Formats: sequence, C-alpha cells, structure tokens
Amino acid sequence: MSSRRDFDTLAPEIKVRINAQELPAAAKADVIAVNVTEEVNASGTFAVTLLCWDGTMMRVKWIDDELFEEGNVVEIQMGYRDHLKVLFNGEITGLEPEFSNDEPPILTVLGYDRCHRIMRKRRTESYLNMKDSDIASQIAGNNGLKSDIFDTKITMTYVLQHNQTDLEFLRQRANRIGYEVGVSDQTLYFRPRQNNGTEVLTLSREVELLEFYPRLSTVGQLETVSVKGWDPKKKETVSADSQVGDAASLVNAPVSGPAMVRKAFPGNTGGVSTHLTIASQAEAEQLANGWFKEMSLQYVVADGVCIGLPELRAGTLINIEGLGRRFSGRYYVTGTEHSYKPSRGYRTAFTVRRDAT
Repeated sequence: MSSRRDFDTLAPEIKVRINAQELPAAAKADVIAVNVTEEVNASGTFAVTLLCWDGTMMRVKWIDDELFEEGNVVEIQMGYRDHLKVLFNGEITGLEPEFSNDEPPILTVLGYDRCHRIMRKRRTESYLNMKDSDIASQIAGNNGLKSDIFDTKITMTYVLQHNQTDLEFLRQRANRIGYEVGVSDQTLYFRPRQNNGTEVLTLSREVELLEFYPRLSTVGQLETVSVKGWDPKKKETVSADSQVGDAASLVNAPVSGPAMVRKAFPGNTGGVSTHLTIASQAEAEQLANGWFKEMSLQYVVADGVCIGLPELRAGTLINIEGLGRRFSGRYYVTGTEHSYKPSRGYRTAFTVRRDAT
C-alpha cells in the first residue's frame, strides 16, 4: 500500500515520450498542461498543451512539426522525483490550436489509447457456439491486439453483432454480465470488476485527500433482480433471480444498498424483471448476478480530488479514511484524471463507487 511519505510530493515531474523519444528541451519548456483520463469501459485519453508562438521569429511553431503528427505513439509518465509511473500509452489522433486577440497561441495535442482502433468501423458479424470471452479474444486478434481475457464460461449458440463497432459490441456484451472492457497499452482486457486483493493506496482526509463529494441514495436499489427468457432449443421458459445475500460486497462493507432498502422500506422495494432471449439457465443466472452487482454499485457514488498519485487508476480499489463510519472504507475507482501544470503541480481527480456502507 502506498503512502505519501514514500516519496517527495514537493517535486512533481512528468515525462512525455513520442515515438520512444523524450520531448526535446524546447518543446518541454513550452508545455503548460498535461492531462490523462481513464475510465472503466471507456477509452483512455491524453491532452498535452503547449505555447506555440515563436516570439523571436514572430510566427507559430509546433503546429506543423512532424513530432506531433497523427499516429505518433505517445507515452506519458507522471509522479515525483524517483517515483514516476506510466499512465498512458497510445497514439496522437488530433490537434487543437487556439488563436485569440489577447493571449499567445497555444496548441493542444490530443490522443486515445489503442481502444480507438476498435471504435471506428461498424460491422455486422455472427458468432456461433462461442463464449463472450471467445468473442473478445477473436476481436482482439482481428485488431492486432494482445488479449487479457477472463473466461465467461457460458457458451451461447448464436450472438449477433449488428452494425456496431467492435468496442460498442464488446461494451454491450460486458454490461450484460458485469464485466469491464478496454485497452491497456496494446492489450485488450475483458474482465469482471477487480475486487480481489488489497487496496492500492489509502487516502486520508488529513493528508492526501483535498476534496471529496459522496452521494448515498437508496433510489434505484432493489432487493431482487429477475431475468426471464425463452430457451429456443428446449422450448421452455428460463428464469433466474439475484437478491440480497447472493454476492459479497465489492468493497467488503457490511450493509449493502439492497439490504438497507429492505430494512428501511420493508415490503416496498420490489424488483425488476427483464425478458430476453436466453440460451440456457446458466446464462440467465449469469445475467441476473451481473445486473444485480451493477445496480448495487450505484448505492454510493463520489467525486474527489487528491494530490497527484500515479497508483490511483480506474479499475482499482482504494481506501479512504477520516470520513466517519458510513463513508470511510473501500471504494471502487471508476475513473481518474491526472493533471499537471507547472504553476499548480500534480493533481488527481477521481470518481468512485461503493455498494455498501
């Protein structure tokens, strides 16, 4: 577990490498901001903003430099002296210069991780007798990506990708069963929520945590999620329920959102029933469990800002201290924005969820 005392937070540093080469000194001196965003089930992005006016020659610079051509590979590291970590690896996809009357021109270089390669072309494809994990592996290979795929276990007779990009299709498949999908460097991952192991770090209200805005709501929390469908092979109805007590809390807290509404509003929390074409009883159970977990994870949603911490990444668990019994404890990180400005230093904004208190 990381601690603020492990490194010197008074000396923030960044490194931007393009095509495996660090930015030249002249470009680095013109950098005025660097941002890296990351979100589960979404593409990671970066933005590097530079001054792009040569006061000696009285003309713009960097805008036409081949250093910032589309397709160039970008790696961004952030952290502190002797404590830098890679936060982004992707490609330049766009440029946004700004020209105004009262400020020098600036240039923002934009890009995505390699997830953008699977969000371009729309396709229609049929998959026969395959698991969702098999489909994800095939799509990774078709797009020249390595794969880090967790076995989804259920084989489906027929799955249709209808006029969708590969990313849209994989997100749809992942959402059905409570999985995440994305690209890290050159590897496509398709996995369940990462709730195993210990927290990657602890944020204390008195030390690292600068702002925190949690919102607890029982609206939308239900005791039961039911899935009903029709098995075309057996010509029979299939159904499955997932309810309080069926699954452990993602954040290992004692009272889940569904359990709280059952206690606070007895006999009035109902459930949701969804009718689908489902190939088997096992698939129905998988869908019910996945949807119940996703619903529960909306119980507590929060936004926060802390000192820059490169270990704070989307898809990890963190611990937050000093917020009282109900809001202290483990949280699941769903998104981060790491930002650096020479005038302000390094900060990390984040969004988290918690399915229990």
